[in-house]
This record gives sequence, structure tokens and C-alpha cells, in this order.
Amino acid sequence: FHDGYYHVCYQYNPSGATHANMHWGHFRSPDLLTWEPLPIALSPNPDGVDADGCFSGNAVSDGDRLVAFYSAHREDRSFQHQPVTCAVSHDGGNSFRPRGELLIPELPEGCTMYRDPYVWQDDDGWRMLVGAALADGRAAALLYDSPGLETWTYRGPFAARRPEPIGGADLLTGEGWECPQYLPAADGRGALLFSTWTEPTGPQRVAALIGEEHDGHFEAGPAVPADHGPDCYAPALLRAPGNRWLLWGWSWEARDEAWAVADGWAGVLTLPREIHIHDDGTLRQQPATELLALRGEHAVHAEGVTDGPQPVDLGTVGRAFDLAARLEQTAGNAGLRLLTTPDGSEYLDIRLDADAGELVVDRDHASLDRRARGGSHRMPCPTDRPVYLRVIVDHSIAEIFLTTTGQVLTLRFYPTGQSPWRLQARTAPGTRLGFAVDAWDLHPLLIKEPSTSAAEPAQTSP
Repeated sequence: FHDGYYHVCYQYNPSGATHANMHWGHFRSPDLLTWEPLPIALSPNPDGVDADGCFSGNAVSDGDRLVAFYSAHREDRSFQHQPVTCAVSHDGGNSFRPRGELLIPELPEGCTMYRDPYVWQDDDGWRMLVGAALADGRAAALLYDSPGLETWTYRGPFAARRPEPIGGADLLTGEGWECPQYLPAADGRGALLFSTWTEPTGPQRVAALIGEEHDGHFEAGPAVPADHGPDCYAPALLRAPGNRWLLWGWSWEARDEAWAVADGWAGVLTLPREIHIHDDGTLRQQPATELLALRGEHAVHAEGVTDGPQPVDLGTVGRAFDLAARLEQTAGNAGLRLLTTPDGSEYLDIRLDADAGELVVDRDHASLDRRARGGSHRMPCPTDRPVYLRVIVDHSIAEIFLTTTGQVLTLRFYPTGQSPWRLQARTAPGTRLGFAVDAWDLHPLLIKEPSTSAAEPAQTSP
């Protein structure tokens, strides 16, 4: 946030919807609702330290200037070693002047992977985390500090761990950490978010450590999921006005690459989310409050009780909608179904599994196009009391917020059916479901005409 505007940059390939030739695309907004495209912020210099890509990082507001820190990629270096450099804007982000040389030319000894700086202001100085993998088998977030953003001193690993389960699941914290982000807290408890990377599959999921810093080291409990879905990665934090923090994630494609290339775009940003550490020590997220202004027609208002076997039709919604629900069940499986074809053969299920104590999002039947990925995904859910949900769907992305606990699950799905879509309440035999559901069709974000020449985005990730 700089000089009255939120600035969002994203990985952008001007020449196609493939993960290559990375630039930084750039938008700004005064209110998270109206967005203006700005000129490309960062471009690779064919003869420079970033000849083959300006990869992930972040930007900070420092007086009258914006300073962007990023990973400089060159093919003639190891792909796993992307040193830090920076670029500065003195005109509100309309143009950036690259430093032209590496900001941190020497990597710490024993780094087998090094990339993705994250810089934030701490009292009168500045701090930086860089994602890494270490030769001793640990993944790490490395800590630097600086009095004025120019000269950086290495302080050692802020946190480092060998691979371990995330929240007791089969997924591990990985061999390396990408895009580390730090959420400080006033009471001393903070959260370190990182994106897990493992050879040979590469990027996996987003995890968090919640704990306290002591003498430059982050001491925390077991890793927990920061997003329970399969399609959220590399989230980026932003210190926002009103003493709050916002987070955007990159939601990659869950379909064949050739399909995305044919469409000419790949990847979307998640909603901006307010994120904080609750009094009980859990990480909680919710859609940014401003997004309530996007609600348009009140398309669905339904409440009642069903114990099957026939589903209850709740109403129709458009291809972008915001849903709030209160669900209460006795046992078994029950929940909501979004039907996206008239005959009901294509649908996305959001259901409560009372026996497992989980909320399940099932996309096995969510697209009749076989090039789309299926699978079901779960997050813990207390089912011994009413469950409150906020579900926001925008064409091919669904973000399911479990308001009860502040958890979230993000996934992509690719319906072939056209509007109107239908909502149903459904129960398994012998299960009783009480429901109250409201849904609003969403107005689109307002994208202003660019004040200067700016290319259209073809690929987005924060």
C-alpha cells in the first residue's frame, strides 16, 4: 500500500500462457474494487543479472518511493539459485529503475536452493526473508536485516526444518521453502507462511508455522495448512491500512496445459483475504470486508430442514456468486451441490462428513471435460454444532471459507454448462440437515482504462 493505492504485481509472460519469460505485471486500486492496469513493472534485461526472468519477490513503500525486491533468474546459473536484486519507482509505480546488479551477490554457504525475497519494515529498520533449501536436508527461510534497504547483513536461518507432516496429513513441509512470508503479531505470536517445494514434483502446498521470535530465530509448533485446497500457492502478504494484513494467493491451473495455452491465459489471483492469528493461536482468514460491495442481486434465500431422499432445490445463481450458509446435521454426509448442467450430470459438491469431522469439497464430477482434474479435498470441521460457510465462486475458481474456524480451501474447476447454475441441499440416507442459505450474484471488478500503455495479462501469480 503506497500513497493511497494498493499495488498488486503478478508473474506475467507477455508472449504466452506458459511459465517462462517472467515479467511483473502491475495493477493498482484505491479500494480493492476498482483496478487500474499500470505499465509492466519489471522486465528481464537480456544482458543483465535477470536475463531469463524476474521471478517472485515483493515491494515496500519507503517514503516517496516504491522498492521492488525480486529473484534474478539466469539460465547460466543453477535454476535453484536465484539471487536477490531490486528496482525503484519514484512515480507511484508507473516506472521502475532496475538496480542493474545483484543486491546480495554472495549466497550463504550450504544453500542448495535460494530464491523469493520478502521484505518488511521492523521498527526503524528493515528485514528480509529468502526461501532456501540447505545441504543438510533442511528447508529454510533465511534472515537478513538492513538499516535502509541498501546494505543487507545475513543473520542465519530464521526457521529451518527437515520435511515433516503438515497438520498430520500425508503432505510434507518439503525439501525447500519458496515465497516465505512473515505475519508479525502485537502479542509476540507471529506466523511464518511458506510454499513447500519437493524434488521432482516441485511446488506443492502452502503451510504455516505459528510461534514467537527469539533473537532472530522463529520458534514454533508443528506446521499447519495455510490453505487446505490443491490450487493455492505462493501467497503474498500486504500490510494494509486499518492495522490489518491482506493476503493474495496464486491459484494455478488444474487442467491440461494445452487447454490453457489455447485459451491464452493461465492462473488467477485469489480474493484478497484478511489474515490474522486468533486468540486461540490459530491462523484465520476471511474475504476482505470491501468485497461485500460486489454483491448484486440476492439470487437465493432459502432455509429449512431436509432428511432426503430427494434433494431440495434452493434456487439459481450466475457464474460468479457469493454464498453464505448455516448448516446443521445429525450424522453421515450432507451439504450443498452446485449443478452446472441442466441434467445435473456436472456438479461440485460441498458437504459435511460428520463421522470424519471434516468438510469435503468434491470436484470429481465438476467438469464434463476430461482435461480437468478431479479429486476430493478436505479440511477439519467441527460438526457437533452449526457450521458457517462463506463460498465465493468466480467461473473456474471456488474459495470455501469455513467461517467457524477461519480455515479456507481453494480449488479450480471447469464447468462446461452455461448459466443458470442451480443450488441444492442434499443428504445421505438417515441424515437430517438444517440449512439457511443466501447467495448473491457478483458484480465484476471495475477495470479502468490504463492511463498509460499496459499489456493485457496472460498469466497471473503474485
